[in-house]
Amino acid sequence: MKRRKTWICMTCLLAVMFSTLFYSTPIYAAKLPALKVKGTQLVNTKGKSVQLKGVSTHGLAWYPKYVNQKAFTYMKKNWKINVVRLALYTSEYNGYCTGDAANRKALEKKIDQGVKYATKAGLYVILDWHILSDGNPKTYEKQSLAFFKKMASKYKKYTNVLYEICNEPNGGTSWSDIKSYAKKVVKAIRSKDKNAVIIIGTPNWSQDVDIVAKSPVKGYKNLMYTLHFYAGTHGEDLRKKAKTALKKGLPLFVSEFGISDASGSGALNKTEGSKWMKFLKSNKISYIGWNLSNKDESSALLKTSCKKTTNWKNGDLTPWGKWLVSQFKKK
Repeated sequence: MKRRKTWICMTCLLAVMFSTLFYSTPIYAAKLPALKVKGTQLVNTKGKSVQLKGVSTHGLAWYPKYVNQKAFTYMKKNWKINVVRLALYTSEYNGYCTGDAANRKALEKKIDQGVKYATKAGLYVILDWHILSDGNPKTYEKQSLAFFKKMASKYKKYTNVLYEICNEPNGGTSWSDIKSYAKKVVKAIRSKDKNAVIIIGTPNWSQDVDIVAKSPVKGYKNLMYTLHFYAGTHGEDLRKKAKTALKKGLPLFVSEFGISDASGSGALNKTEGSKWMKFLKSNKISYIGWNLSNKDESSALLKTSCKKTTNWKNGDLTPWGKWLVSQFKKK
């Protein structure tokens, strides 16, 4: 009997050691279904249309505190979102391409945290190469290629990661330049990850999707193109561009929008915003609201007086925040 007890104890010890070995690192939620592009639609593994709905962070260097597990889990459960976008500014203050090596390392760590928090919360997550003042994505093309190759290698087994390779080309940047850049970055990502959805920016602050539809990137699957709008500035004219692009078979993804004016400030246009929501729903276009912060502007979801980083009540939200959350909750 003594030997039997000893054997049982040794078995228990081995079980504990095995458990410690395999569970010493965080265990994340079951894998979300991998997404792919079919026609103009984002679909799941069964070919059923999927509409992603969520929020974008503001600059990761400026508002890192909102990238936390409790916030992501809270938004999934209470706001009914299914995606979060991590906005990595390239050129602005402490930008990924303009800051020092320590800054880049810190930003990559924040991205890694964001991906893992999203995965555990059961959310899809977009890695957004957020060009803005740099205008032309070719400005930091070399850095972009290295970044996306590194990220694709790191997250190739994550079925919930999408890549947005140039937020809002602007300053007169042509589709020819963007397309040239996109081909190189898509190739870099595909060298490591053969299937992840890649979202490509379009000219004129990601509005001229009708131009892109005439000559999209060829030779790769699972590519989509950004359409950005702010309802205080953009209305039926931009929707006509979107309709033209869809008719030509261009898959659109609204990776950023708001109902203020295009600056992110000014009055909210809920009437035009509702027209946009109807359009997005009827065409099953995914959409992401800008932005998760308490910045003093109309497009921030949280009041400037709100210091919480999760568990927000209705009174913590700006008028835009309340409106957007109400859209998420609609069936």
